[in-house]
Amino acid sequence: MVAKRVSKTLLRLADATVRFRGRPALDAVDLEVAEHEIVCVLGPSGSGKSTLLRAVAGLQPLDSGRVLLDGRDNTAVPAHKRDVGLMFQDHQLFPQRDVGGNVAFGLRMHGASKAEQGVRVGELLELVGLPGAARRAVAALSGGEQQRVALARALAPRPRLLMLDEPLGQLDRSLRERLVVELRELFGELGTTVLAVTHDQGEAFALADRVVVMRDGRIAQSGTPLEVWQRPADEFVARFLGFDNVVDATVTGQAADTPWGKVPVPEGSPQGPGALLVRPAGVRLVDTAAGLRCTVAARTFRGTHVAVNLQPEGAPRLEAACALREAPAPGDEVGVAFDAAEIVVLGDGPAA
Repeated sequence: MVAKRVSKTLLRLADATVRFRGRPALDAVDLEVAEHEIVCVLGPSGSGKSTLLRAVAGLQPLDSGRVLLDGRDNTAVPAHKRDVGLMFQDHQLFPQRDVGGNVAFGLRMHGASKAEQGVRVGELLELVGLPGAARRAVAALSGGEQQRVALARALAPRPRLLMLDEPLGQLDRSLRERLVVELRELFGELGTTVLAVTHDQGEAFALADRVVVMRDGRIAQSGTPLEVWQRPADEFVARFLGFDNVVDATVTGQAADTPWGKVPVPEGSPQGPGALLVRPAGVRLVDTAAGLRCTVAARTFRGTHVAVNLQPEGAPRLEAACALREAPAPGDEVGVAFDAAEIVVLGDGPAA
């Protein structure tokens, strides 16, 4: 994905810290979001991603640090006076109001006339794919339709910054995959600046211009989806992204000593002891006489490929990605060779 050109900084967190019972949920976090940029924050439970979102929204006070919006310090500004929109995972629609009443809520709070509300509601429902739905009852909507209404409501007051908290988390996978494409197109059309929190890596990588991975209240890595996927900063990020082929290694020149034997590494890799990641695409199946001898322990169909679980003798298991027609069966003996282009020397020392 090619990141779109961004302009000046709209949101800045400076040394943002939040403590719960003395433990930092946010630990001196510095983060900038540029105008028109879509930033998705990822991380396991307890990493601080939701606390970060609540701090920006004004729903969680900082113990120290600052939140600046368009250069103005918003740290002490109440939530309802910050020029931000917030959409929660459960949508939090008003069941007693129809669709139009829900979308118009923020406009009424901002003093818009009924005529202005009507025009804006119509525009937004058209934009989110629900034309003519203003009089429909919220209870009659599907999950995907409720998500669209919640999005229209958040966009109605034209916030400078739109924040999404697990926006698609309650929807089934096929609907999430379709809506995330629609959301990216919509935000691009509107020029919306977005800060989103999600646990779904596929959702984040499809939506974002930039991905921020959090761990223990700090930012572990920040970069474009391609940068983070291709070069995880450390073992934590690699394993969080779902890569299991991580082992201790000692790099000398363009090779590494590992439990799998000598493994080639890209030119310019850090030297000495550390951790090594081999992406499944970098595990090539060859004749048993030509590579590391392994037994096929299991295989799993993943839609676009087959994940083959390989057990070398006296070494950690390996996962290889194979085309369906080429995947060996459980119990087969195969050889393994490694592709240096799919190998990353990680930056956090020996693997656990």
